Amino acid sequence: MGIIIALESILDPLLLERVFPAVRPVELELGAGDGGFLVEWAALRPEHNFIGVERLLGRLRKIERRAVRRGLVNVRVVRLEASYFVKYLVPVRSVGALHVYFPDPWPKRKHWRHRLVNEQFPALAERVLIPGGSVYLRTDHEEYFAQMNRVFAAHGGFVPQETPAILAAVPTDFERGFRAAGVEVFRAAFAVV
Repeated sequence: MGIIIALESILDPLLLERVFPAVRPVELELGAGDGGFLVEWAALRPEHNFIGVERLLGRLRKIERRAVRRGLVNVRVVRLEASYFVKYLVPVRSVGALHVYFPDPWPKRKHWRHRLVNEQFPALAERVLIPGGSVYLRTDHEEYFAQMNRVFAAHGGFVPQETPAILAAVPTDFERGFRAAGVEVFRAAFAVV
């Protein structure tokens, strides 16, 4: 099987045991971009399987090239809208971690409804995460960061936690650019209660 998942259905949950050659804990990156974080994190954690979700085919192909070059068998990618994937295709209580890094902040107030991390997102995350599973968030947008914290605090199914140092040390492609430009990066993490 290739790294890019060919979905048999966009209505039925994905059978994770068919996606990877070995059954291992699964982590998702929603909005994987060019895969800098996904590939590096997967290389550091060969005992886990990783799925990157991205809408742009060119980015999926770049992730595929990076993963193949590194010889990673624990990486897969899917071309789909992230919120749809989590809501309809990820099996209940099947994921150990959700990584959401630098999602589009939709800065204009009239566009906030398009944000991935919105009032509905914590319930979707709670549905797919295993007990004790975590959501890891990063953004350069201070107002969006405040909203992320508000929606998770209001949900009640999560508690704040520290981002592990080993995870915080693995930057995304966007993050490298932001750091080089001196832009502040905000991080949050929440664990299912």
